[in-house]
Amino acid sequence: MTNYIYLASQSPRRRELLAQLGCRHELLLPDPGEDTESMERTLPGEPPATYVKRVTQLKLDAALLRLGQRGLSPAPVLCSDTTVALGRRIYGKPDDAEDAFRMLSELAGKTHRVLTAVAIANGRKRELRLSTSRVAFAPMSKAALRAYVETGEPMGKAGAYAVQGRAAAFIERISGSYSGIMGLPLFETAQLLRGFAVRI
Repeated sequence: MTNYIYLASQSPRRRELLAQLGCRHELLLPDPGEDTESMERTLPGEPPATYVKRVTQLKLDAALLRLGQRGLSPAPVLCSDTTVALGRRIYGKPDDAEDAFRMLSELAGKTHRVLTAVAIANGRKRELRLSTSRVAFAPMSKAALRAYVETGEPMGKAGAYAVQGRAAAFIERISGSYSGIMGLPLFETAQLLRGFAVRI
């Protein structure tokens, strides 16, 4: 059994969710010079599921390289990525407040998908799981959207909202994994951790 893993994510929500599983972890974050933004660029015509799995694998590759370069003790490395999709259209993190307002305006009154891929590697062994959930937003007035954007909560979030935050007031229905919508699907993550003999 392995007592801990490396988490290659800057998301405090993923840390909380891993702790909820009882999984000990150390952060394996990018160096200041690493170009992490370019990994999240979409390719023309790329389906959302293909996109989120590809980005997660790229993040895992970068984390494994980081592990070797820093000469750290070997342990499983876990990465995750979340995207929001309406049809085949991918909604990543908003560029600014106006972009957040645009995204939320397009999602309002509709049901969209939240796709979270989680991958783990140790040595040559590597596995990935994908969680897909559906979130139904109620119709929202422009004033309500503006007020939400002004809180700053949408920034840095795929689809410009946080399910565990103030956006919950707009959500009529959820089908799937609540933790997956937050950024780390616990059922799939627990399966992966057990498969890599990680103590949880």
